[in-house]
Amino acid sequence: MFGVFMFAAFPFMLSQGCQRQWFDNGGQAAEVRRRQSDGRSGSTGLQSGGKVSMLPRTAVRQWGSGGGDSKAAVNGRSEDMGKGAGCVPSKKRPPAVRTENSSSDVKNAPVAIEERSVEIETANNAAPPPAEVKLKIFIVFYSMYGHVESLARRIKKGVDGIDGVEGFLYRVPETLPHEVLEMMQVPPKNEDIPVITAAELTEADGILFGFPTRFGSMAAQMKAFFDSTGQLWKEQKLAGKPAGFFVSTGTQGGGQETTAWTAITQLAHHGMLFVPIGYTFGSNMFKMEEIRGGSPYGAGVYAGDGSRIASEVELALAEHQGKYLASTVKKMVQP
Repeated sequence: MFGVFMFAAFPFMLSQGCQRQWFDNGGQAAEVRRRQSDGRSGSTGLQSGGKVSMLPRTAVRQWGSGGGDSKAAVNGRSEDMGKGAGCVPSKKRPPAVRTENSSSDVKNAPVAIEERSVEIETANNAAPPPAEVKLKIFIVFYSMYGHVESLARRIKKGVDGIDGVEGFLYRVPETLPHEVLEMMQVPPKNEDIPVITAAELTEADGILFGFPTRFGSMAAQMKAFFDSTGQLWKEQKLAGKPAGFFVSTGTQGGGQETTAWTAITQLAHHGMLFVPIGYTFGSNMFKMEEIRGGSPYGAGVYAGDGSRIASEVELALAEHQGKYLASTVKKMVQP
């Protein structure tokens, strides 16, 4: 009788850790077998097929069929339970080996799986480096027969040749009716160059204005455009912006210089900075072998009766002016 009492009370006399191991191993099997013999197996949760649905501390999911040994799923892994699996391991029993899918390995990992995935996602979603922001040089012109436009396109090439600077071509609005332009046999304008508004001038870091002469001063179309900048003048939105001129005339004495310097008054009232090219074009400014437009005020072309096109020297001077203004603006903005 005493032996039976000690056997039944033995699990409760152990420490909490030993109780857990005892119930997880052979002690649990012995307890179930004892209750089976007493006809009380239903209270332990023993069901048909040798499965146990409710036991203390751990879920013993599957029992062995003979030899007093059994298998249990403890914390998500299967371990053999039998002799020597209590508080003191049996010398004959090999140490338990954890499976690769052990949940405790995942819990004890240096960095949780969720954290690693977040880090990878953060790295993949890193913001790209900001794009290079270039300085803007607006090349604003009026050209009736294409002579000034040829200079403008070559000026853009010079501007684009300076790192960090980009040139943009714009036309000013036409003021003559379409019928008059047809009578004057004016060719249609190229659609690839947009028409500018006065308000857009504020977006430029520097501006080059080009126009043909009318009796030694700028053409009416360009003058009308300057007249539309009254609000910018009132607010001094263009003050401090570098600017220059390039022109076209019909004859050698038709205004290569006066057409440019009479336009300086427009810049002065806006507080803009006039940037002439001077003699920075070098020896080409002194050549006398051929007729060449242009002056220290800026690039120029001789149109004659309209049939003459810009020479290579005149175009080279225009390209030089583009580079010169772009370099000047770059020095002012990025000293």
